[in-house]
Amino acid sequence: TLPMPAGNCPRVLVQVWLDDCRAAFSALTSDKQTREAAEAAAESAKSYAQPDDLIDFGHLVSNRKGGLSQLELEDQVTSDLARATGLAEAAESESRRLNRVLQLTGFSDPVYAEAYVTVHQYDIVMDVTVLNRTKETLQNLTLELATMGDLKLVERLQQYTLAAGASKVIRANIKVSSTETGVIFGNIVYEGSGYAERSVVVLNDIHIDIMDYISPAVCADVQFRNMWAEFEWENKVAINTSISDVNAFLEHIITSTNMRCLTPPRALEGECGYAAANLYARSVFGEDALVNVSVE
Repeated sequence: TLPMPAGNCPRVLVQVWLDDCRAAFSALTSDKQTREAAEAAAESAKSYAQPDDLIDFGHLVSNRKGGLSQLELEDQVTSDLARATGLAEAAESESRRLNRVLQLTGFSDPVYAEAYVTVHQYDIVMDVTVLNRTKETLQNLTLELATMGDLKLVERLQQYTLAAGASKVIRANIKVSSTETGVIFGNIVYEGSGYAERSVVVLNDIHIDIMDYISPAVCADVQFRNMWAEFEWENKVAINTSISDVNAFLEHIITSTNMRCLTPPRALEGECGYAAANLYARSVFGEDALVNVSVE
């Protein structure tokens, strides 16, 4: 609707309301369709199985009285374990796996320990490798863990006996109830043959990063503005950086926060020296994270 009759409306306003607005809306919808097509093509290009992978047909398995053969049993167990443990998904790169290995004790301690932390949606699995560096057998070796924050140990770990130079992998399951940053701390308690009392090795603290529970998500612009208005808090953070390009800095923020940029790429084009973008992510517990980046 024009703000005044068409006969008295200046030619500039007619061009803005009818032509420029239509062109801007057409460019917005075209850019959205292009992005959706590119995402669909990238999703369809992912390979979920290799050409030489075996396919198990359960209905074709012989139903004889003797049951399944040993080879069929091994194939079935392997497939079930792969689905249950998540190994059927794409494996992480070796660099990311090494980044999750945390050293818990020093090299001079009688018991060396390191942990490989795997973060799932609602639980954390810690595979703690314990190595006996002494020349005697350690008895009643126990890994004692405690948590701070919304973390909870699922089970009590049992005791082990380690020979001289032997190692043991101890698995601990921890439940997570929120995205708050939690801390896992503890110690290793053991009894030696020549000690009257139990010895204790204090472990380094393990800080659970909140970024492991946040994943990029998509929401409409209207929904983003409504959530921004409904939230009662707004935390402004001033950042000093050596990056001179605004687009490069925006990409750095998106990568560091593991969020998705809702602003169309067409709106970020050009060399005006200023950029404003909306970022959005959602946690595994259904919590929303909103970020507005204003760079000059």
